[in-house]
Amino acid sequence: MKMNRRRFLFATAIAGGGLLLGYSATRPSKHRLANRDLAAGDARYLTSFIRLDPDNQVTIYVPHSEMGQGIHTSLAMMAADEMDANWEDVRIEQAPATDLYANDALVRGFASEFGLPGFLTGLVNFGSASIAEIMNLQITGGSSSVRFTGDSAMRPAGAAARQMLIQCAAEQWGVPASECTASLGHVQHNASGQTVSYGSLAAAAAELEPPQDITLKSRDQFTLMGKPISRNDIPAKVDGSAPYGIDAHSEDMLYAAIRLAPVFGTTLVSVDASEALNRPGVVRVVELEDSVAVVADNYWRAKEALKLVKAEFSASDNDNTSSADIFAHFDQRLGADDSSEDFEAGDADTGLANADDVIEAGYRVPYLAHAPMEPMNCTVHFQGDRADLWTSTQDALGIKARVASIAGLDEDAVTFHHSYLGGGFGRRLPFTWNMIDHATLIAKEFDVPVKTIFSREDDMQQDYYRPAVASNFRAAFDTNGNVTTWHNRFTGPIQVPGAAHIPYAIANQSIRVVDVETHVPIASWRSVDHSQQSFFIESFVDEIAHRAGKNPYQLRMELLRDHPRHQRVLEVAANAAGYGQNLPEGHALGIAVQESFGSIVAEIAEVSMDENNRPKVHKVTCAIDCGWTVNPDTAASQVESGIIFGLTAALYGEITIENGRVAQNNFPDYEMIRMADSPEIDVHIVESGEALGGLGEPATPPIAAAVTNAIYILTGERVRELPIKNHRFSGNASVAGV
Repeated sequence: MKMNRRRFLFATAIAGGGLLLGYSATRPSKHRLANRDLAAGDARYLTSFIRLDPDNQVTIYVPHSEMGQGIHTSLAMMAADEMDANWEDVRIEQAPATDLYANDALVRGFASEFGLPGFLTGLVNFGSASIAEIMNLQITGGSSSVRFTGDSAMRPAGAAARQMLIQCAAEQWGVPASECTASLGHVQHNASGQTVSYGSLAAAAAELEPPQDITLKSRDQFTLMGKPISRNDIPAKVDGSAPYGIDAHSEDMLYAAIRLAPVFGTTLVSVDASEALNRPGVVRVVELEDSVAVVADNYWRAKEALKLVKAEFSASDNDNTSSADIFAHFDQRLGADDSSEDFEAGDADTGLANADDVIEAGYRVPYLAHAPMEPMNCTVHFQGDRADLWTSTQDALGIKARVASIAGLDEDAVTFHHSYLGGGFGRRLPFTWNMIDHATLIAKEFDVPVKTIFSREDDMQQDYYRPAVASNFRAAFDTNGNVTTWHNRFTGPIQVPGAAHIPYAIANQSIRVVDVETHVPIASWRSVDHSQQSFFIESFVDEIAHRAGKNPYQLRMELLRDHPRHQRVLEVAANAAGYGQNLPEGHALGIAVQESFGSIVAEIAEVSMDENNRPKVHKVTCAIDCGWTVNPDTAASQVESGIIFGLTAALYGEITIENGRVAQNNFPDYEMIRMADSPEIDVHIVESGEALGGLGEPATPPIAAAVTNAIYILTGERVRELPIKNHRFSGNASVAGV
């Protein structure tokens, strides 16, 4: 089976790389494979990402999922601009779930970002396409689509297509290619006045191999990138025609409602389904290792019948575990300091021992659910030795392989049908596929399509959560009030290397992680470790400033002296927010700055306390340096989205464990910020011209600390544990001198 071959190749690559390099070197190019396997009619593929029709229509295939972030449009803009295509002639399509569109750009990008050892760099760069295929990577996540796939795949594809078309036109006219130019879907030879459309050159250009030696445009040559172009997915979302995974339908479809073991890790012991089987429309009750499902002719009937099923699950050591127990365990492990190095500089122990003053603080954040608006769902239709699959996913190629593996099929026997995603935030990544596994096993029992749906309660209580984390700090000051030492111990595991590192010029640093496991399943959540670590770091930096009697803005500017990009975004945000100027009475500004996913973000929250002594966030001013922007409108929207997402978590977000299971059921228990409470958001894009950074996640991490730092100014009380809703503030006067 294909999966066995993949595992063998990957193991060989890890062991030595020779076979992988040979596999990469001898395979047909992606361009050849696209024309062999996908081309139809007179259309031709100039690269695997770009198809050209004789009528001059350009189809750009985007290998990432569209879940509201606008990447279909942005990635197409990058390819079309480099190609010099006429945007009016461009169509955008989701790339199919095939090896041809495995995300090799992500392999190269993340290998570089996470500090791949030098001896492996050549192997990864040369064999990235094969590695992506072997690992079934077609992932949308990590704020990587534009900065990795866009910059190192879509732009080169467009530039290669342009050069191929110019070469064909030059050969047709018998002139040097250097005398030809391209614009708006045509090649011109200015000396003779000749012009030819791209479409008429499609067949000839497709016979060429895409050049490796390409020249990308400089920013002053862009015709599309940098412009606020309307997103192509919006019209269908407005008129309701946009397809989502949950929209999959056929006349003979059955529906499954499922009850999973309430305590993670326990199993199904016994089932009495006699009452459920007598309900109208119920077809079967399916028992799995950790769950029971009712299958009926519509979802409502399945869900109502499931309530009648009597199911017993096994007991476990975690049946009495609570959130308080988990954090007590964290504290015990942190106290023992059985830690692993994350970052060390200077001599933190000596710095603390020789300090004139030491400040200490401990912080906590709870588990968080993803809570996407589209409920988790998966439809599978088995037909003999093949299957069709419909779901909303952040990794189409990986999910196809997953279903094949569970069903015992070859991967090529599974056809994946793409759709939009009604939110993802990490919930629809490969690490959170309990839904997919269960849906596949249930559907195997039938020869018609079966749609399994997690109710909102199912999804809230059976998620893979953002980890709960505890973090303890100590900082040392010299006799002049300068901070000399940064000492940090936090609970792991680390999901993103470097998230706990600081940009501040502090000579002695000791940052270490204490790995702690619990029975609660965890996975990536929007901005991953940065959402927790930014709250910890930027809160403690504020505490340092106040302890030293310094303005929090000025202290940050001083300590960021080695990071001018950080200083610039902080300065832009502060000026735009009116930092240091008169504010309405009872208002305060809180600051936070953070780098994540290649972008640097500063946020300033304007906060007051209402008549009930609860915080109200009036305005958030944000400055972001993501290098440069492809689509300014989309960039601003992503920043706004990230702030709202992070503010919701800071104010309300909390998954608690009681008796080993999740206590929250639905949105009444897991509150979201409402439009009436949403602050004004003022976004400033600072274009430094540096390498592209991400946009989907970097605005989420700083907001919690920005808000809580403002609350301290208003009340004199520190919020060291989220969410803010759990705190009762006394209403003290503002902190003097700030």
